Amino acid sequence: MNIKSATLFPLSIPLRAPMKMSGETVTHANTLLLRLVDSEGREGWGETSAAPLMTGETLGSVLANTAYLLKAAKEVSWADPCEISNIQSRFLYANNSAKSCLELALLDLFAQANGEPAWSLLRKVHRIESLAAPDSLPVLRMLGGSLETELADARALRDQGYRHWKIKVGVYDLSTDLQRVAAICAALDGDTISADANGAFTLEQAVAFCRSDLASRLSFVEQPIAAGHSIADFASLKAASPLPICLDESIHGIDTIKVCADNGVMDGASLKLIKLGGMLPGMQAAIELEKRGLNLNLACKVAETSLSAAATASIGFAMNGAPWGLSMSNAYLEYDICDAPLAAAEGRFKVEQLNSVGIGVVPNLDLVKKTVSREWNIIEC
Repeated sequence: MNIKSATLFPLSIPLRAPMKMSGETVTHANTLLLRLVDSEGREGWGETSAAPLMTGETLGSVLANTAYLLKAAKEVSWADPCEISNIQSRFLYANNSAKSCLELALLDLFAQANGEPAWSLLRKVHRIESLAAPDSLPVLRMLGGSLETELADARALRDQGYRHWKIKVGVYDLSTDLQRVAAICAALDGDTISADANGAFTLEQAVAFCRSDLASRLSFVEQPIAAGHSIADFASLKAASPLPICLDESIHGIDTIKVCADNGVMDGASLKLIKLGGMLPGMQAAIELEKRGLNLNLACKVAETSLSAAATASIGFAMNGAPWGLSMSNAYLEYDICDAPLAAAEGRFKVEQLNSVGIGVVPNLDLVKKTVSREWNIIEC
C-alpha cells in the first residue's frame, strides 16, 4: 500500500461548556485530523490532539511533526501493520502524538483493504482472534461545574443509563473536593465512580484524600500525585490508600506500565492513544495490564472527535472489555466532524457502530473545513 496524498486539518472546536481541571480550563478541542488517500483510492483518517500538560504538544507542534513524518511516509510501501511503529521511528524520535495520528489513518486503510473493522484487525495482529464477540463498553462521563450542576447532570445522565463517572478534583481546596465527592457518590450510590486529580495533590494531600471517609465510596482515584514524583512516593501512596489507584499521566507505554506494576504502585491505568503512539501500542499496553491482573480505563483527551472515540473504543472491543470504562469525549463538543457522531445507548457503546470496514467513522469534509483553526492552515503533503 502506498500513500498517494495526505491532508492535515488543524481544528479548534468549542466545547459545550468549559471543562475545568486542576492545571487548565479547556474551552476548545485543539485537535488534528489527517486524511490519507492510497494508490487504490481508499481514504483513511487519523486524529491526534494537543496536550501540552500531558505530551508536551501544542496544536502547532503536533501539526509540524506530523507534516514532517508524512514526507517520509509517502516514500514507504506500507505492507505490514506490525511494522508501522518501527518504520515511523526510523524517521522521527518520540513524538507519540504525531505517530498516533499517522498510525490510525494507516490502520483505517489496512482494515478497509482487508474488508474488516479496525477492532477485528487489532485482534488478528495480536493473535487473539478466538475471543468472544465483543460486548458493549461502559461509557464513563465526566462531571464538572458547580456542585448543583454536577448533581443535576449526574441524575439526568443516570436516567439515560450511565453508570461510570469521573469527578475532577484538585480544582478546589481539599475540603471542598471531598464534600463534592461525598455528595456525588451519595447520589450515584452503587455506580463506578472515580476522582481524577490530574496529579494536583501533594503526597500528603493525596493520602488524606484517599483515607477520608468522605471519599470511601469511590471505585478508584486517578493520578493523585504528579508523574514527576518518585516511585517511592507512589509506593507510599499505594500503601496508605484504601482506595484503588489508577495512573494516567505516569503511563506512556509498556515500559512505564512494567515499572509501575513491578513496584506495585497501581491497580490499573488509563490509556490514551496520544501518549502511547497509537492503537497497536495501545493494544500492547492493554494486554500487559490484563496479564498482570490490572484494570483498564480507555480515554480520549478532552476533547476529541468521533474519530478518536472510534479508535479508542476499538481497543476495548478487541480486548472485549474496559472494566474502568471508556471515556468518549466527543460528547463534550459543541459539534462533531461527522454526520452521525458516535454515542452511547443506555450508558454503553455498542460494537455495531464500528462494524463497517475500517475505523468506522468517515468525517464530513465540509464539517471538517468549518472547524479549521484560525491560527493554522490546512496542509497538503
